[in-house]
Amino acid sequence: MALSGMRGLSVFISDIRNCQNKEQERLRVDKELGNVRTRFKNEKGLTPYEKKKYVWKMLYIYMLGYDVDFGHMEAVSLISAPKYPEKQVGYIVTSCLLNENHDFLRLAINTVRNDIIGRNETFQCLALTMVGNIGGREFAESLAPDVQKLLISSSCRPLVRKKAALCLLRLYRKNPDVVNVDGWADRMAQLMDERDLGVLTSSMSLLVALVSNNHEAYWSCLPKCVKVLERLARNQDVPQEYTYYGIPSPWLQVKTMRALQYFPTIEDPNTRRSLFEVLQRILMGTDVVKNVNKNNASHAVLFEALALVMHLDAEKEMMSQCVALLGKFIAVREPNIRYLGLENMTRMLMVTDVQDIIKRHQAQIITSLKDPDISIRRRALDLLYGMCDVSNAKDIVEELLQYLSTAEFAMREELSLKAAILAEKFAPDLSWYVDVILQLIDKAGDFVSDDIWFRVVQFVTNNEDLQPYAAVKAREYLDKPAIHETMVKVSAYILGEFGHLLARRPGCSPKELFGIIHEKLPSISTSSIPILLSTYAKILMHAQPPDPELQNQIWAIFNKYGSCIDVEIQQRAVEYLTLSSKGESLMDILAEMPKFPERQSALIKKAEDTELDTAEQSAIKLRAQQQAQTSNALVVTDQHTANGTLPVNQLGLVKMPSMSSNVDHDSADQQLPLENGTSSKVDSQPPADLLSDILGPLAIEGPPSSSVPSQPSTNSGLEVTAVEATAIVPAGEQANSVQPIGNIGERFHALCLKDSGVLYEDPYIQIGIKAEWRAHHGRLVLFLGNKNTSPLISVQATILPPSHLKMELSLVPETIPPRAQVQCPLEVINLHPSRDVAVLDFSYKFGSDMVNVKLRLPAVLNKFLQPLSVSAEEFFPQWRSLSGPPLKLQEVVRGVKPLPLLEMANLFNSYRLTICPGLDPNPNNLVASTTFYSESTRAMLCLMRIETDPADRTQLRMTVASGDPTLTFELKEFIKELLVSLPPATRAPPTQAPQMPQVAQPASVPAAPNDPGAILAALL
Repeated sequence: MALSGMRGLSVFISDIRNCQNKEQERLRVDKELGNVRTRFKNEKGLTPYEKKKYVWKMLYIYMLGYDVDFGHMEAVSLISAPKYPEKQVGYIVTSCLLNENHDFLRLAINTVRNDIIGRNETFQCLALTMVGNIGGREFAESLAPDVQKLLISSSCRPLVRKKAALCLLRLYRKNPDVVNVDGWADRMAQLMDERDLGVLTSSMSLLVALVSNNHEAYWSCLPKCVKVLERLARNQDVPQEYTYYGIPSPWLQVKTMRALQYFPTIEDPNTRRSLFEVLQRILMGTDVVKNVNKNNASHAVLFEALALVMHLDAEKEMMSQCVALLGKFIAVREPNIRYLGLENMTRMLMVTDVQDIIKRHQAQIITSLKDPDISIRRRALDLLYGMCDVSNAKDIVEELLQYLSTAEFAMREELSLKAAILAEKFAPDLSWYVDVILQLIDKAGDFVSDDIWFRVVQFVTNNEDLQPYAAVKAREYLDKPAIHETMVKVSAYILGEFGHLLARRPGCSPKELFGIIHEKLPSISTSSIPILLSTYAKILMHAQPPDPELQNQIWAIFNKYGSCIDVEIQQRAVEYLTLSSKGESLMDILAEMPKFPERQSALIKKAEDTELDTAEQSAIKLRAQQQAQTSNALVVTDQHTANGTLPVNQLGLVKMPSMSSNVDHDSADQQLPLENGTSSKVDSQPPADLLSDILGPLAIEGPPSSSVPSQPSTNSGLEVTAVEATAIVPAGEQANSVQPIGNIGERFHALCLKDSGVLYEDPYIQIGIKAEWRAHHGRLVLFLGNKNTSPLISVQATILPPSHLKMELSLVPETIPPRAQVQCPLEVINLHPSRDVAVLDFSYKFGSDMVNVKLRLPAVLNKFLQPLSVSAEEFFPQWRSLSGPPLKLQEVVRGVKPLPLLEMANLFNSYRLTICPGLDPNPNNLVASTTFYSESTRAMLCLMRIETDPADRTQLRMTVASGDPTLTFELKEFIKELLVSLPPATRAPPTQAPQMPQVAQPASVPAAPNDPGAILAALL
């Protein structure tokens, strides 16, 4: 933009740059817009120079982000100016200010067309650029034929033709139904013979768009594209300016190979041979070098060549060469190249006859599972999953199971699903399959859906030889001190059905089986209790001769649950109690489950269908599959069988959920086999983990219900502002000449943990706080201390409370005498859970200085918490009763500041969240409890569980539960902010808070009685 001749514009830009703040800039812009509007009203008196200057100013103001809702007509009128400077301004400003549907554009169509068909090349370029930028329908209808003529014109310079090709491409993409390209095949073939690489590159972009919609019409362009590749590969007639780091026009090579992928095949043998020679040259000539830019360009060409090789189903020798090249890439140190190598090797799996070649690199691929970059680990997992077959299934599944123990939470669900699929598809024997699934449940129970254990139950039921082995393995896992709820369910089911086969083994008598299973009952959720009741009934049935002691124990359990509030549990308990009194007839009623109907797994059927897909597909379909990258997941949704007696659990294929989401289930009524002729529904919830066993189902992230705010509060009690010294308001709104002493933010965070200290201090005043908290009531005393020998006048203090706090501040005197101190009591009542923060708007005058500050008050959520330590007998029933969202929420938190477990426990205790040791058998996890007080919730028990990852201390999984949805959400977000922000006060509290001069201590609040009314009386 040449501004040397427009002094007014230069001065305006200088004024804008010299503005001290946004308000000054806005005032200067408003003044200028008013001036421009006034001058445009008197348009007859404007010279072309002045109009150009004001239109430039409009564009500059628009670029600053301000609305410019006038002057559009003046900008459009400049397009018809006879001189270049005015016409250039008209085209540029019109392109920026007007969209394709603006009415004023119709006024410019004739002028634009005249410039396109005219003889002035500069005007042609301006017009083509504007049309391409706007790309409206009316432009396409009126100007597309003229643009097409320019493209194929032999009299136009290459610069104009290049712009014409790009302009036509834009019009065609926006309006493919308007731009007429019938009969353009021959013209495009002629353009492929173009010697100028600029025109050829632009034309190739147009060809890619055309063949993507209809490749049949452009077969004549195919051999021409191959010739273009030959020309580039041999570096013939490639000017130096189109050579990038020694690579002849890499952009044109990529576009040409992409265009070729839209043709299903190449029938002419000579053309095919020529193309493969070019591809061979590209494959042989690409290597990893130190220059990053050259690597990027050469790899862009290489990977497009690989895609074309796969698309054309090249000979096995060339495929082998491609795999060998990719094998080198996945072993280099550069992570981007490793990623691309793994991704393209995964694509190679779509081609037949290369899987055995890829297997040679299995060790290196497995090594990539341990790469620091999660993107590389994901690609390695996809590749291992795709290359697995019967010959290497054991090794790959074993590696996945081993990796599962150290993988981050984001990958464990995908890992467990893929390991289960591979174990079923390629199991050399069913006992190995049972081992894998049980190991999977043991290592990653939280991330294993019910579908997987449904499937293993189906296999065990249908194979008599497998039943004793499965029962033995289930019995072994029950000996572990802490197992996941899913393991309890599958073990109980298998031992209930087939435990009698182990009667002669030590420790496997009916009474011993009942005892070890019943030990797990306190640690499971309500939804799993029906399975254990069924197991007890089966054990009682198989206890021959009858054991009176065992019978009485089981009957006592049935009696207990016969009055359970859960209908499913109650019905089973009552029915089993009645049935168990039938004596020998119980054997017929609770007979062993019959076999499931034999059918092929939907998963395996889908896999077979995929194997039939070769590279005989269009590039569009190939690229869509590559982008979708859908993974396989397990779902079990079969309906009742034909006889209406047995549900069938079958593996199906669904799109793999995102790493942080739960597995989708096709039906809320998943069935488990129960008794002969009956079936019982089990809650279709993802499985829990040990404390989730306890924990109940996995929770979702986000607000639990409509009653909870849709967005977390921004004024959190733990929020660290961008500028700590301003405490709560932006610097621009708090421009005091008097600067505070010390860091206001750190003082606030310290008071979030302590009940007395300095909130604010400057050269004239010190504001201190002493607080007492009882249940949902609080009493704060503000100490306003004048540090000088002159009075502070015009003192004002206003409390800006959030909606959840009821706050009443006593009268603040307008004057604070010299060296004196004023005490101002502040009463606080917590109405409901929230993380919003109250603000003290405080101002005073000292001499000529007027000081105004807005200070956050430490009446934050943790002040209404009361530490509470609970035992296992108290914790687990409460945890199970809170069965899921919105009362129980779970979230994987990333970006956590790394802390040793002991420091994290101390941090929780300092915020009144009591750590309860011994409740979680995993030493890397923390369990905490507290009581929250508010007027709406009264005393509400809150339970928390923090699962840390020893391999990555920057992430953890947090589960929070309470009896109030809003409280659960607010407390979860509070803890999340606490762990991510780690305010300075929590890391290293000041060794000694600054002392207030002559601060008298307020009267202490008496110890809180149990009666809330007495508490209120004591506080008031």
